[in-house]
Amino acid sequence: MIPVIVIRPEPGNAATVSAARALGLAPHAFPLFDMAPAPWTVPDPAPYRALLAGSANVFRLGGEGLSHLKDLPVHAVGAVTAEAAQEAGFAVAAIGEGGLQPMVSALPSGRYLRLAGEKRVPLALPEGVEVDDVVVYAAAGLPMLQGLIEALKTPAVVLLHSGEAAAHFAAESARLGVRREQISLACLAPRIGLAAGEGWQSIEIAETRSDQAVLALAVQMCHKVSPEGH
Repeated sequence: MIPVIVIRPEPGNAATVSAARALGLAPHAFPLFDMAPAPWTVPDPAPYRALLAGSANVFRLGGEGLSHLKDLPVHAVGAVTAEAAQEAGFAVAAIGEGGLQPMVSALPSGRYLRLAGEKRVPLALPEGVEVDDVVVYAAAGLPMLQGLIEALKTPAVVLLHSGEAAAHFAAESARLGVRREQISLACLAPRIGLAAGEGWQSIEIAETRSDQAVLALAVQMCHKVSPEGH
């Protein structure tokens, strides 16, 4: 069976591995990031209409400062982020699909506070919308462990959930001489595939921006992966 490599950080890694097993895949967990809180100063919430959150890590790692912002409703990038916001005591005003940009493009005029990671997707703001960014967590890329290096010596499907993950995986693969021609990438969004670069056996994009869609794509890809590379 073609191995499916999951490199996203915890707790998402374990959730994806569990869902992959339920679909009959052969997942292997190799988190390539450590997520940690970043020091931040809580801004005065008064000028802001709402919070923008592009990741559940905002609420998992934001710390005590979040308590001062709970009167602001949350516009969450997706269902997982919305659930994390609610568990942290926030009211969710909107749940997006397809990334943060489509949600931002539809925002009413006003000033918004975006809580985010150190590396984040730039946003194109519509007229009348202002967004202030505050970094509340950071991701540190980890070197590939020997187990992952060995797993990549045979054809495999790698799941990529972010552009940062794609770029880090590509850099580590280059550093260690991974044979790209036998590795296929299942990506959450088109920009993630672009961040991974070229030379892979295939790069395919999920139909929607969800873990379920990436896994459904992986099921299809496992039937197409060439055991001999290109």
